[in-house]
Amino acid sequence: MIFVTLGTQDKSFDRLLQAIDKAIEKGEITEKVIVQAGYTKYESKNMEIFDLIGPDEFDKLINKCDLLITHGGVGSILSAVKKGKTVIGAARQKKYKEHTNDHQKQIIKEFAKDGYILELKDFNQLGKVLKKAKNFKPRKFKSHTKEMINLVEKLIEQDNHTSWYNKIKEILWYGFFGVLTTLINIISFYLLDKIGINVYLNVFISWFLSVLFAFITNKLFVFNSKSLNKEIILKEMASFFFFRILSLGIDMVGMYICMNFLKLSKMISKILMNIVIIIANYLFSKIFIFKEKTKE
Repeated sequence: MIFVTLGTQDKSFDRLLQAIDKAIEKGEITEKVIVQAGYTKYESKNMEIFDLIGPDEFDKLINKCDLLITHGGVGSILSAVKKGKTVIGAARQKKYKEHTNDHQKQIIKEFAKDGYILELKDFNQLGKVLKKAKNFKPRKFKSHTKEMINLVEKLIEQDNHTSWYNKIKEILWYGFFGVLTTLINIISFYLLDKIGINVYLNVFISWFLSVLFAFITNKLFVFNSKSLNKEIILKEMASFFFFRILSLGIDMVGMYICMNFLKLSKMISKILMNIVIIIANYLFSKIFIFKEKTKE
């Protein structure tokens, strides 16, 4: 029996299940296949698929299986390696949106280098790795606690660097599109003011035009929230427009204060309020709206 584990990450790893399905169809796998799929939604007539498996049942399947095919989770790998099981490690990868980084590739590489497991780099070569697994004798497990701690610390440090890079990149992109959104807002305000539109109606119209542009750019380019899930999209849209309406209220109140109490011109007031709104909208989007991306 072959046991496949995909972990509990909230991202799909159907790429691996597709490769296994193809191997079954080609006759490269003839054994029964049981899958712990987690959040991966996949249907197959060739495999017995479960979302989550309890700890006791998980251990039973590890004991029973002849081969474990798993993602790069240290817990799953160690559970099988300690029992002397043959393991094929298949890493989730960032470029396929299967994880937030590529640390699983490094983990699998280290285990494979020491002779504990086999590494599946190219999923199209699963058949060849399966053949190799039939004669593979895994190295008897020996604890390398110190080395493992050093590796984990190194990966954490790399992830921190990646995290800081992503934060800076996100802010730069937000700033860029924020400037474009502000220009749309200000130019619209200026043109409508020229034709004599009431200042508060003008604020609303210029806001409405700019918010359409802001939603698209925020979703696709800044926070990279490209989910096609209808519930997520509707939730994002509802939240986005709610907080933009809130920022519109802030904008109008601020315009009133700037013009009537601070005695500033309409254009100066508008520019100042747009700076405030850019900051407020970034915080709203980051914390409350595009959470599906920011928690990745």
